[in-house]
Amino acid sequence: MGLFDSLFGRSRAVKPDLDQLFGLPSAAITLDLATGFRPTGAGSVCFATVEGGTFDGVLRDLAELLDGLRSSRDDYGYTWLLAERPPEDTGALVTDLHAINSALEDGGFGPQLLCSLAVFGHPDGRRLALVYLYKRGTFYPFAPVPGGHEKRDSALELQVGAAVTDDLRLESDLSRWFPVWGAPGL
Repeated sequence: MGLFDSLFGRSRAVKPDLDQLFGLPSAAITLDLATGFRPTGAGSVCFATVEGGTFDGVLRDLAELLDGLRSSRDDYGYTWLLAERPPEDTGALVTDLHAINSALEDGGFGPQLLCSLAVFGHPDGRRLALVYLYKRGTFYPFAPVPGGHEKRDSALELQVGAAVTDDLRLESDLSRWFPVWGAPGL
């Protein structure tokens, strides 16, 4: 970082490190032991919608590579690719999420990538996600209140964050713990 960057409050962008996703299986074990939340087998990748033949080709290649990959758009206009695996195979889910991100990145669509998430469920019916921010290279928990009409369980998010801090690189700026309302699988 240069002198002018320091003076004007600018910082260098963090280079995405998709290998951080491979911390999710150990975080899943920690999360189960600390809170009772277990993997559901669902995970997704969110990106700004792109049109064009090259992008369609990347999606076709991904659909051939990953069985059952589903695409949807949320109310905010973002596209989600949902991957599902057996709940006990978090490693395979992470490999799928990594493959999706890598294929989009290699296709030149890295700037459109927003986040990836893995979904966890509790025996009492609550759900939460561990969200990976592509452009920050960090994770944060997101816990919607069931039937809460876009309300979050902030206390649970902080508890989960504290539990997995040794397994994942957590986002330290809580203002970047964005809600992902309507994320598939959540």
